[in-house]
Amino acid sequence: MLLFNSGAGDAELIVRAAQEGDPGGFAQLFELHYAGMLAVANQILGSGPDAEDVCQDAAITAFARIGELRDPAAVRPWLHAIVRNNCRTLLRARKPIPVGVAGEDLQASALDDPVARIELSALRDWIWHGLRQLSPAVLPVAMLRYFTEHNSYEQIAALCGIPVGTVRSRLSEARRQLAVVLPRVRDERHEKALSAERRAEAEAFLSTAAGDTSLRSVHDRWADDLTMHWPDGRRSTGLKPVLDVMGLDYDDGVSYQLKTVVTGPGVTIWEHEFINPPEDPDHCPPAGTWLIREREGRVREVRLLHAPRPGRETPGPASRTSGRRPKS
Repeated sequence: MLLFNSGAGDAELIVRAAQEGDPGGFAQLFELHYAGMLAVANQILGSGPDAEDVCQDAAITAFARIGELRDPAAVRPWLHAIVRNNCRTLLRARKPIPVGVAGEDLQASALDDPVARIELSALRDWIWHGLRQLSPAVLPVAMLRYFTEHNSYEQIAALCGIPVGTVRSRLSEARRQLAVVLPRVRDERHEKALSAERRAEAEAFLSTAAGDTSLRSVHDRWADDLTMHWPDGRRSTGLKPVLDVMGLDYDDGVSYQLKTVVTGPGVTIWEHEFINPPEDPDHCPPAGTWLIREREGRVREVRLLHAPRPGRETPGPASRTSGRRPKS
């Protein structure tokens, strides 16, 4: 099934129209190239639903990164490269949907933040509006899959507290819903994304341990009875255990560098790096991802997952606290 449906035209003009924010141009782009993308997927994976899913995922990835394509004449190999990379990662059963395009000698931006890429695109309001219309069950799965760095099925399952099989089925449902939603909203007036507001909130929260932020602003948003799910499987209640752990990290010379903030109705995702002290570079894992759920404007549930340390394919419990390595 084609994700978008529209007429065809001059290929390079269509690419430029898509890059300038014309959803119709993006629709035409995929009508022109979808058959070739599917042929590539069929050659690698064989004909079937996996090949179709890979092409749908490639469409969404390309949608987010179309502004980075410097040479419109290279759009065909660029799209095929995304499909091939998605097929390879699917076969390796590792990160099934890389947010970026690796290899293939294709020029790309040096930006590391997938959300920053979308923010630079005139299409950002369209895709954010489409995401907001996904059902509550599939929204966080889609946000993690397409707009964060640590997006393997296993990592999404750990953050959402669901089986890997459920991740797969919810992503399939998200693709089905986006195929319906995105063309329908192309001419609507779009809401302004909450990204800037939520990014400021994330920066304020992560700097609380250093004493740079008033606790009042944090307590106003985070419910007293919130449930915190730690990477090692523990649960805690309330904000105090979270702030205590962050304070311990800060006392040990660790700081947090915010990278990505993705927001949707009732759901926000943070990604940050741990900046370890020079004398103890392995004190904390490389990075952390927070899946934050809210009701009635207040944070009620948080799940934290650590990125695997170099040499490990999947994240595991690093220690008893936020990111701290156990003391010997």
